[in-house]
Amino acid sequence: MNIGNIIVWLIVGALAGTLAGQLVTFSKQGFGRWSNIGIGMLGALIGGTLFKLFGIDFGLGDIKITFEDLVSAFVGSLLCIFALWLIRKFAGRKQPDVK
Repeated sequence: MNIGNIIVWLIVGALAGTLAGQLVTFSKQGFGRWSNIGIGMLGALIGGTLFKLFGIDFGLGDIKITFEDLVSAFVGSLLCIFALWLIRKFAGRKQPDVK
């Protein structure tokens, strides 16, 4: 992992976050421009790291921005959205009053 990979993950993540936001919300806007980009960038870092950690390689060649980068960023973005959903779901629950 080098700085070039991280930059590629961030750039591709912006696109992947937009696609993931649109897929999850079924709307053209997704979660909003900046939220989509933020989720995508975070997802790209997470997805890229996971793909490298588990040795997932599609063997698509050495292109600066590969299809593999886009897929890993998209998967990472979906994982981020799912984690946010879980946090919101369980953080919103109130503990019952014990008397």
